Amino acid sequence: MHTENLNDIEKKKIRDLRELHNYRQELRKSPQLRRLFFELTLRCNENCVHCGSRCGEVKSPELSKEDYFELLRQIKRDFAQLPMLCITGGEPLLRTDFFEIMEYAKDLGFSWGMTSNGTLIDRDTAEHLKKAGMKTVSISIDGTEKIHDEFRRTKGGFKRAIEGIENLIAAGFDHVQVTTVVSKKNVDILDDIFGILLTMDIDSWRLLGMEPIGRALEHEDLALTMDEHKKLLRYIKDKREQEYPVLYGCSHYLGLKFEREVRDWYFLCNAGLYTASIACNGDIMGCLDIERRPETIQGNIYKDNFKDVWLNRFKIFREPLASKNEKCMACEDRDFCEGGAYHSWDYDLNCPKVCFNSII
Repeated sequence: MHTENLNDIEKKKIRDLRELHNYRQELRKSPQLRRLFFELTLRCNENCVHCGSRCGEVKSPELSKEDYFELLRQIKRDFAQLPMLCITGGEPLLRTDFFEIMEYAKDLGFSWGMTSNGTLIDRDTAEHLKKAGMKTVSISIDGTEKIHDEFRRTKGGFKRAIEGIENLIAAGFDHVQVTTVVSKKNVDILDDIFGILLTMDIDSWRLLGMEPIGRALEHEDLALTMDEHKKLLRYIKDKREQEYPVLYGCSHYLGLKFEREVRDWYFLCNAGLYTASIACNGDIMGCLDIERRPETIQGNIYKDNFKDVWLNRFKIFREPLASKNEKCMACEDRDFCEGGAYHSWDYDLNCPKVCFNSII
């Protein structure tokens, strides 16, 4: 990358990104499991337009609580540093044995957080989550009331989600986050959503564009254009400059204009480097948003030892995606982007489905 016409801040970013590139190479040789996602179920009480897992539509076997107990014991035995458990679904609270599993994890010494639609979190549930050791939680709010309910195709979903957030705050959680998926339905009303959240004591607001995965592929008319993506990034940057805890999701390299401006660090797809996932049927993966196909599924807990899979497989996630695509290899940002996120890669055509090159 040519640096002659860059300002001091941009030159500092270039130095940081080069250091990150070198660190990434070392991380591929010695990955560090920091977060382990448990997809407890694909059942859901909502039917979101954007759902990457097609929850409620796709049926899948689910690990039993005894399976989770054994897996948790195995991980505690095999890893000196326990990863944080990130609990998701579907809607994880639909499992009747949810609290048995999570209380067992707490007793073994695991920290854990959860992603939820919030609709099932009444006061008693919020208190129970506190006692079960939940540290962080992210609740989805995808618009003002009408738009949220339309996007999630759930009448009354907005009111119940807001009540869930209020119950979590009342229970005294240290970090309650709201996540908003931004599409054509809500990109022009971000300030309206911000106004709602401003009246609540949430700790952060995470925004991300609707990704071309799962059910969202059937609603491409709702996807943001590059100009709308730029509008979203500028909005986040403006809020952060006003010292509001607003951030962009972990996906995609955003270029010198927006890297470190809209989130706390530079882009690094964590799949297979810091993060692994267990699907509800026991499949071992990098990230639950990644397309599920033979080359991305690395094993299954019923026949494989998780630590062995983590250490000796995951090759697909430990080599640059950019190396598989001529256009990416010719890009001057290839060392920083490396082809982007694994969940937005087209594994048939070997090219990124999302590339911000035109706005960076």
